Amino acid sequence: MLNITINGKSIQVPKGTTILQASREVNLKIPTLCHMNLKEFGIINQSASCRVCMVEVEGRAALVPSCSELCTEGMVIRTDTKRAIIARRTAVELLLSNHPFDCLTCAKNLECDLQALAQELGIREIHYTGEKMNYPIDDSSYALIKDPNKCIMCRRCETMCNEVQTCGILSAVNRGFDVFVGPAFHLDMVDTSCTFCGQCVAVCPTAALTEMNHTGKVWSALNNPKKHVVVQVAPAVRVAIGEMFDMDPGTITTGKLVSALRALDFDAIFDTDFGADLTIMEEATELIHRIQNGGRLPMLTSCCPAWVKFFEHQFPDLLDIPSTCKSPQIMLGSMIKTYYAQKMKLDPKDIVVVSVMPCLAKKAEAARPELTKDQNSDVDIVITTRELGQMLKIAGIDFAGLPNSDFDQLLGQSTGASVIFGTTGGVIEAAVRTAYEWITNETLEKVDFVQLRGLEGIRSATVKVGDMNLRIGIAHGLGNARKLLNDIRDGISQFDAIEIMACPGGCIGGGGQPYHHGDMDIIKQRQLAIYQEDQGKVLRKSHENPYIKQIYDEFLGEPNSHKAHDLLHTHYIPKERI
Repeated sequence: MLNITINGKSIQVPKGTTILQASREVNLKIPTLCHMNLKEFGIINQSASCRVCMVEVEGRAALVPSCSELCTEGMVIRTDTKRAIIARRTAVELLLSNHPFDCLTCAKNLECDLQALAQELGIREIHYTGEKMNYPIDDSSYALIKDPNKCIMCRRCETMCNEVQTCGILSAVNRGFDVFVGPAFHLDMVDTSCTFCGQCVAVCPTAALTEMNHTGKVWSALNNPKKHVVVQVAPAVRVAIGEMFDMDPGTITTGKLVSALRALDFDAIFDTDFGADLTIMEEATELIHRIQNGGRLPMLTSCCPAWVKFFEHQFPDLLDIPSTCKSPQIMLGSMIKTYYAQKMKLDPKDIVVVSVMPCLAKKAEAARPELTKDQNSDVDIVITTRELGQMLKIAGIDFAGLPNSDFDQLLGQSTGASVIFGTTGGVIEAAVRTAYEWITNETLEKVDFVQLRGLEGIRSATVKVGDMNLRIGIAHGLGNARKLLNDIRDGISQFDAIEIMACPGGCIGGGGQPYHHGDMDIIKQRQLAIYQEDQGKVLRKSHENPYIKQIYDEFLGEPNSHKAHDLLHTHYIPKERI
């Protein structure tokens, strides 16, 4: 332990503690902008690029950044001196001097860290004026928008992209006044190896990176009497959207969510969980076939589109091991445009499928040409949890006060197995529940495979299935996925099935969820809620869903049939690493 003094108060802190961490131990607030708490990811973030958290240390001529300066024995620190306060205000004023003044119409208005910091420091005028950056806005992708003019060089996005996700897309471009964070050679994001996971968007303090907003398209569809507008909702949305209406993290809002969508006047409200149950029927069948017929193992789950794009770019030599199943979003969209259209005697061209997803990559996924049928998209519009929350606020809906309602039954009935798709480990657990019964012909009494759960970045477990030990690997976060795949490629790890999700925590930590500002306790509360929702379901195995049985009896035939393969499976494309 080290003995230090902060603002006249003597305390002890462990060796390796930064001044910022020490100040928080005694409830002293030092403003920060670039700092992120990434201990959960094994990363000590000490970029100290914004210089907002400057403090004085006795015996040091210059101020020091508290987020990166380590405490030493006998250190005497002042966080509240005139010199430190002026330095912070100057740093923020300089950032504002080169920042657009479009706060009223900015996508991050009232959610912008720079805006909040200017308010906190009482900045009412800018003493530095002059030239401002004027770069084109990159809206090339279907998922996110990059506005270099709002980049403040905090480098949070760079840390997430390079160290957590290991994609290596973002870095400092140019030098001096013209510097901003973006892809090398001024490439558009769509021309890079970006997976569109949205983790850069989730940590950006300004609107330099935001999701591509598609709410206008939804409003237009809802106001078009010639269109039959159907909406589907992903499992992770129901345990997070309440945060946008001052509800506690992890509050389960499934029933309120359905009522809110009815209030927006959607023609039908379905559950992406039904698509997840359908995915398990196909994925479990595929896994069993590979195991029993000497197929390529391990089989990788393919529900996460950011993860799919990651292995297309980074591991094109392993494209034969992922499952060929489409994601639940696309599977349900396909059933809406075919099975549901036939049932309701609707022309698929008159149906607009809207998805509410926790993920930005789902926007790009819906536009992938290999996931379209007869040049028509199975999903027409994708909005994030945040975008839906904004729509509900615009409509003046009292979300917290809404009664509970049920999804429309035809494609809305789901099981507990589908709910847990929303968290890391959930997809493979759902698959095991079904695969166990199909392989052993025995009823699985204990459906909770707790050995598959947790928030460790990489974990493994063995599940006894009859006479077979099913070896399972799980990773969340693309950096962890890279480690796991490298071990498989090098023959270090041997598995039968692997689940990978791009975002930390899985979909509950998706790039389109309400901002959690790196607070992993929020992610943990969302995860607990997912398992609570699963526990509360009458049916907890995908193959027990009566509407799943009906869709196979009436339309698809059987899992992995020719028709099912045509509508529910896809292929992958090796892509260049840029």
